[in-house]
This record gives sequence, structure tokens and C-alpha cells, in this order.
Amino acid sequence: MQVAVIEEDLLFIAQILQEQLRAEIPSGEFFQVKCAVKNDQLMILTQHPQGVAADTENIFTLLENTLQSLLNHHGQRVEIFLRIAGVKLPYAKHSLILKGTEVGEEKDTEYNGSASLPSDERSEEEPFDPMAGAPGLSFYTTSKSRHSFKVVFLSIVVVTIAILSSGAYFLTRPCVMFECKEIQTAEELQKSFRQLIDSAKSESDLTNLQQQLLKAVTALKTIPNWSPRYQQAEKLTKNLSERSETIDKVVKAFSTASLAAQKSKAPANSLEELKAKQNLWRQAIAPLETIGVNNELYGLVQPQLATYRARLHSVNQQLLVEDKWLKKLMAAKDVANAATKRENTAKILPELQKVQSTWQVAVNALISIPKNSSAYPQAQKLLAEYKPKLAIARDRATKQLLAARTYQQAVNFAEQAKRYEKQNQWQAAVTYWNQALSTLKQVKADTLYYTQAQAFIEPYSTSLKQAEEKLQAANFLQQTRADLEKTCSGAIRVCNFTVTNREIMVRITPEYEEALNTSLNQGKQNAVADVTNHLQSLQQALEVISDNANLAVIVFDAQGHQIYGHVPGG
Repeated sequence: MQVAVIEEDLLFIAQILQEQLRAEIPSGEFFQVKCAVKNDQLMILTQHPQGVAADTENIFTLLENTLQSLLNHHGQRVEIFLRIAGVKLPYAKHSLILKGTEVGEEKDTEYNGSASLPSDERSEEEPFDPMAGAPGLSFYTTSKSRHSFKVVFLSIVVVTIAILSSGAYFLTRPCVMFECKEIQTAEELQKSFRQLIDSAKSESDLTNLQQQLLKAVTALKTIPNWSPRYQQAEKLTKNLSERSETIDKVVKAFSTASLAAQKSKAPANSLEELKAKQNLWRQAIAPLETIGVNNELYGLVQPQLATYRARLHSVNQQLLVEDKWLKKLMAAKDVANAATKRENTAKILPELQKVQSTWQVAVNALISIPKNSSAYPQAQKLLAEYKPKLAIARDRATKQLLAARTYQQAVNFAEQAKRYEKQNQWQAAVTYWNQALSTLKQVKADTLYYTQAQAFIEPYSTSLKQAEEKLQAANFLQQTRADLEKTCSGAIRVCNFTVTNREIMVRITPEYEEALNTSLNQGKQNAVADVTNHLQSLQQALEVISDNANLAVIVFDAQGHQIYGHVPGG
């Protein structure tokens, strides 16, 4: 089956498939799509970076449905490949056959190398590449371009010559008794025919030569069948008539080509005008192609024939281009119809984004149609209709997208606040709970995420209040540690401490205890009083700290024996 696609069609199909993946697959922006044709099969290569998750079944189903809605070519074989970017071998394949409004599926295949290909297509050692060997995309044209250039020309006009009136005595008829000027004239014309053809420079020269041939043939036909020159006259008549017919064929071809050239001076305004030009050039070419290399007119005809073929090729190319733009116009209409159906049912953000991307594909297709195309006026008319719809779809999707992002940002702030709570970083937790609440309140009431946002305001407010209480307690505890550090510090460190949620444990340092003992053992006056006063000051300071923190304080000597305890309010 011939594959009715050309390069721009393949790029257009790839664009639509890629847009669909981006719209419907969570990580679709990482996917790339390429289309090609090989062995009369449409091949779709989809690739994504390493590490991007790919639901193969979902991807194959999406691409299959999209292809069915776009192409709808009955019996068209399609193969879809999935691979990782940078890796030549695909890891999955899906084959199907388009069947009008239905799709005939073949099985999905997980690839593991070249063993999946038939042996007659390549050697077992050759690495597999689904795009290898595919000719350039410009090779594939529509089936219309493969029609034969030749058409059957009009039937040859048979020139009839009226026979000279009878009535004269048969002995007075030409070539009966006397010399035969008719045959002599015909023979001279026959001998000089090639020279006369070579000297012909214009269509007018050919017409004059044809008139000479017709005049000679008319004269020959006056020779009666009882003349001894009759058979010779018959032979000359046939020869000159054939040459006259050939010249007539060439003259008509040249005339048709002149008409085609005249019409080609102005650009075609429609596909019908292009087809009319194409038909004229074919009519000019067809009779000239029947003139063989041994014909005297061959040298005259060939340069013109080459020119006419080139002009026909140019018209054919224009027709191909026009056909391409018309197909793109029709495809844009189909995509727009799909967008209209989707926007009537779209409720959630992915569906709204799909509507937007579908309208965008339709608009992009119409924008690509050039001014010199016959499809341009209709494309501009459709653009005037589609662009406002695209703008509306974009606004709807953007509004919902912003609401979704705002809502998700609030959720992210809350999650971060919880992580800081687990680390007892209450200042950071309070900051993020505040941000979460503030962000939730920014979700607009006319969006899909407003109800969800409102549902989180109360629990987030409660969490903020609890975090603030924890922060206050943490700040107070920090102040308690600072007071203890100040009390225990000195030239000789007095004590070390540990603070928990229930109590403060203080332990006298061996250095301080030794200093007190040394002071007592030296026997200095008032040494006992000084040590007692110092210990009382330490005890009072610890009691104040205990009362302020509302935590019990227990004091141990350097050996770990409890020497003092205080309970707030006790």
C-alpha cells in the first residue's frame, strides 16, 4: 500500500503526537517524536531521557488513538517504537493497522536487539535502528504525483482533398500521356524535406511547409488509377501525407504549449487553474513524445519537449504543494473539531491544558499556509475564528495552572514546616506555616483548587499556633541555658549542667571543689565564711533559674552525690 504522506505531513504528524504526549503524559515535556516511512509502513519513534518514567501501554494507546483520528487510512501499517535518548535500540514496539474507523492491533514487543527483524532485511550482526535505511522524507509524495504524465492526444485530423472534377477526356488527365509534373514536384519536396525542416525557425515556417505538402498531395490525387504513374503517386501520397500529419501534430502541440505559457504568466488563484495548466502542458507533450529519433522533426522537437516537460514538472510541483496545504487545512479543521469537543467536557487542569494544546496545533497549522497558496484565504478565515478560541482556552488553562501551582506551593510549605518540626527547629517551622497559610489564601475562588485550599486553612492555622508555642518554649529554654552558663562560668569553671523538659541537673566540677578545699585547708581567716557565702550565692542563683524555667534543679558534687535540690513553688 502506498503511504500518502510527504515531509511536511510527517513533521505535522510528529508535532501533533508530541503535543499530545506533553498534554497527557505527566513527564510528556521530556518526550520527542519522529516520523518516517519505511517499506510502505509509517514508523513513529518516541524517545525520552534516561530516568524518565514511561507508561508504555498508556503511551502506545495515546499515540494509536491520535493516529487514528489524524490519518484514517484504511489498511495502513504503523509501527511505534519507544527508546531512551542516546540508546539506538528501542525497548518497546507497538504495531497496528489502520482500518477506517477501527484499528487492527498487533502485539506490543519488548525489544532486546536485532533478533526482532526478519533475516532478509539485514544481517544478525547489524545493530537495529527503526529509522535506518529510510530514504529522505522528501522522497515520499502523494500518490497523485505518481500518475503518468502521458495522456492520449486528440485523434489525428484526416485531411481530405476533393478530387478534381471529372469530365475531361481521360487522355488529357495528368500523367497519362505526357510528362508528370505532379510526381516531379512531389519527389523534389520529398528529397528536400529534411533541409526544409532544418531551416524552419518558427511555427509559421512549419505551417507553410505543411501547406506545401498538402498542395502536393492534392495534385497527386488527381492522377487516375489507369495512369502508369499511379502506384508511384500512391507511394508519394502516403509519404507526404504522413509527414504532413506529423507536422500538424507538432504545430498543434506548439500552439497548445504557447497557450499554456500564456496562462502561466499569471499565478494560479485556485487548484482548478493549476490543473488546467497541467492538462495543457500534457496535451503539448503527448504528441511530441510519439516522434521517434529517426523522424526528421526529432531534432526540432526535442529541445521544446525538454522545456515543456520542465514546465509540466513545475506545475506538478505546485500541485503537490497546493495539495499539501489543502491537506493541512483539512487537518487543522479536524483538530479544531476535536478541540471543540474536548472543551465542552474539560473539568480538570490536564483536560484544560489538552484543549489549549489542541487549539494551538490547529492554529499553527493554519499559520504555516503561505499567501501564495489557494488555501490561504480560507486559512485566514479559520484563523479569525480559531485564535479567539485559543486565547480563551489558554486563559482558562493558565488560570487553573496558576491556582494549581499556588495550591501546591502551599502544600510544599506545609511539608517543609513539618520537617523542621521534627528537627525541633521551631523558628523555621513557624516561618513555613505562615507561608503555607498566606499562600492558601491566594487561591482564587473561581478556580478548581479553591475548595481544596479552604479545607487546609484550619489545620494549618492550628499547626502554626502549636509551632509558635513550641518556639516560645524553645526560646525560654535557650534563655535558661544561657543563665546556667553564666552562673557556672568563671576563672575556674564552677559547674556543668544538663537541661531536659522536666529538670535541670547541675554537677560541681572537680576543679572548683578542689579550689574550695584548698581555700579551707590554708587556714586563712574567714575562709569558711567565704566558701559558705559562695556556695549560698550559687544555690540562690540556681533557685532563681529553676523558678524562672519552672523546672526542678538537682545539684551533685564532683563525685556524683546529690548535695542539693529545689522544686519551683516548693
